[in-house]
Amino acid sequence: MTVFISILDEVGGALLFLQKILRSLFYKKIKTHEVFEQIWKVTAESFFTTAMAGFFVGAIMTVQFALQMKEFGALGYLGGLATSGTFREVGPLLIAFMLSGKVGAFTSAELGTMRVTEQIDAVRCLGADPMQEIIAPRFLGIIISSFFLLGGGLIMSVFGGMLMGYAFAGVNFEEYLRHVPMIVSPVSILSGVIKCGAFALVLATICTFKGFTTAGGAKGVGRAVVATSVSTMICIVVVDWMTSFLGEVILQMVRGYRS
Repeated sequence: MTVFISILDEVGGALLFLQKILRSLFYKKIKTHEVFEQIWKVTAESFFTTAMAGFFVGAIMTVQFALQMKEFGALGYLGGLATSGTFREVGPLLIAFMLSGKVGAFTSAELGTMRVTEQIDAVRCLGADPMQEIIAPRFLGIIISSFFLLGGGLIMSVFGGMLMGYAFAGVNFEEYLRHVPMIVSPVSILSGVIKCGAFALVLATICTFKGFTTAGGAKGVGRAVVATSVSTMICIVVVDWMTSFLGEVILQMVRGYRS
């Protein structure tokens, strides 16, 4: 029971923190150059990791689909199915995991260090709002850069799938790409974009919340980083299920309305 109450307390605290961030974004002026600086920082530092993760995600998906499709003699559809699965579900999820371990942990450690060394208190003593000056630019930077990183990761996943399709199943590049426009529908792309936005919102909220509320010196920073990684991954899985469920419900409603 104590654990359950503690979880509810953490969730409530994170939601209230998100409310403060949104209030700062809507009602206070955010320095644009700091937002762009955060976007560039997150994108530049994480692009290689995300691109490599996307490359191997595409390669793994291609191998998994090829094993099944060889039995049905339908390797011509390998590229379309592997790309659709990567864009719609696996790509955004695994790339979000990579970002939670890299961007989330880094941001939490950075903000936690600023908290325990009283830099955030110093900003407040100078008459500035830490939410406006420190948190909001990082929050926006993580969310916006997540879309760039997702795009780069998904493009690399196509290259990984093409190479593995040729090496593992003997499917040339032209044949691999032939059915991609037919199978990868706008719904698949929209689903991936919505999931990316939802995952980025979860990641940005948790890592800034954990970093901003850090206490207990260096040990506290370490605990905040661990808590950020664990909480983010659990919440991403839960949000993934929720977005998939809601997306399926909406699709069923649209199809029922059309029929």
